[in-house]
Amino acid sequence: MATTTAETLGLWSIAEQEPERVALVDPDGRSVGYGELAAKANSHARGLQTLGLETGDVIVILQPNGDELLAAYFAAVQSGLYVVVVNWHLIGPEVAYILADSGAKAFLAHERFADVAVAAADEAGVPAQARFAVGEVPGFRRIEELGSGEGDGRPERRTAGSPMLYTSGTTGRPKGVRRPLTGADPDDVPAASTWFFGVFGIRPSDGHVHLCGSPLYHTAVLNFVAISVQLGHTAVLMDRWDPEDMLRLIEEHRVTHSHLVPTQFRRLLGLPDAVRSRYDLGSLRVMIHGAAPCPLEVKRRMLEWWGPVVTEYYAATEGGGTVISGEEWLRKPGSVGLPWPGSTIKVLDDAGAEAPVGEPGTVYMRMGDSKFEYHKDRAKTEKARAGDLFTLGDVGHLDEDGYLYLHDRKADMIISGGVNIYPAEIEGELIMHPKIADIAVFGIPHEDWGEEIKAVVQPAPGVTPTPALTAEILAYAATRLARFKLPRTIDYTDALPRDPNGKLYKRKLRAPYWP
Repeated sequence: MATTTAETLGLWSIAEQEPERVALVDPDGRSVGYGELAAKANSHARGLQTLGLETGDVIVILQPNGDELLAAYFAAVQSGLYVVVVNWHLIGPEVAYILADSGAKAFLAHERFADVAVAAADEAGVPAQARFAVGEVPGFRRIEELGSGEGDGRPERRTAGSPMLYTSGTTGRPKGVRRPLTGADPDDVPAASTWFFGVFGIRPSDGHVHLCGSPLYHTAVLNFVAISVQLGHTAVLMDRWDPEDMLRLIEEHRVTHSHLVPTQFRRLLGLPDAVRSRYDLGSLRVMIHGAAPCPLEVKRRMLEWWGPVVTEYYAATEGGGTVISGEEWLRKPGSVGLPWPGSTIKVLDDAGAEAPVGEPGTVYMRMGDSKFEYHKDRAKTEKARAGDLFTLGDVGHLDEDGYLYLHDRKADMIISGGVNIYPAEIEGELIMHPKIADIAVFGIPHEDWGEEIKAVVQPAPGVTPTPALTAEILAYAATRLARFKLPRTIDYTDALPRDPNGKLYKRKLRAPYWP
């Protein structure tokens, strides 16, 4: 049997040389070889071309983590197609919007989401012959029919496709981020992939095993798994994330790297000491986190437990970002790091001039000469730009060494009595209270000040909301925050509206308080 080397990159090349090499471990524990995954991707690609899909067309996937989702993804990226992986928490009309907005020519669903898939396909008018499902879904053909009876091997037309990733829609309808297709050979792994993993010190092959604990519809999650497979790593997929199960899988599969969010850190830290010490985590090389602000105390405790393997980054679907290692973070606590090689980060004031060192402004970025546009929304594309830079609307500052510190999203900033207040700072302090499971802070109308600070708290399990609890939280806050940053009132809820990646839909909480 041929041996895969660091020079052998790409799903199809590895599949030819070493088909039995494990590409994926499915959530049920089944190992999927490179040969099997490539063959399934080839079959799907042949089927999509037989349906009449051409270069630049779009497919939409509504499936849980598993080899079927990855096979469909790789079918698209070797066929010159755009592939949209849909958040399976969405309801029928929301999925229908994405099907229609993207112009999807095929819809690949899973029986777990049958009701949503049928409703969405009917509303969007997806033709019956373009509906396929893993398992039984009324009105959908079984996925096994896609490409069956059309021979073996690769599809007739092979050219690099691309993910088309929809932004989360926290401030309105989601928009697809669509990049020009390159026309490249799909067997050629983009240099950007090896470069991106190199930012985190992850090399091709080299015994790496990636653990995926979040849904693959997230930009970064899909990126990390797809690149891991392309670079010859094994990707271990979880279906429903559980903190102890994650530790078990790290030990069992000798996991070297993963991608997490701060919510998962907090749940890991909440495990009893006896459970945390039960598992051998010595294989870890780099555990990467991003997507949401991480409270300083949570980050410190994770570094104490896992050591300097904890690495943070700040990035955008649209391109560009920063990174900071565990050692650097201990020197620059709270920073999200320095720009990636080739990335530009600037902080601009409201007039569009660069803000002085230490002064907050809107964070703008660029990745090389990369370009993008929001699908069917030129106005949003232009609004996000300043020259060749773009912004996500985050507020931050640069220190004298060029390290970026984030304050909050500009849209979430509270202006009370003419003073700018950043809710993320308040949330980061109060989340450490032992009786708080989750918290959101935002501004509500105030006749004199313009806005006042409201906190909405999800109590820890077993804790009952009472006036005494409110008094206790406010007293705690007073020991950690300046008076002008203290919440004036606290409301309680059973659960805050977050997606599985930890992103908070704050507008849903804020809306009832504003006329």
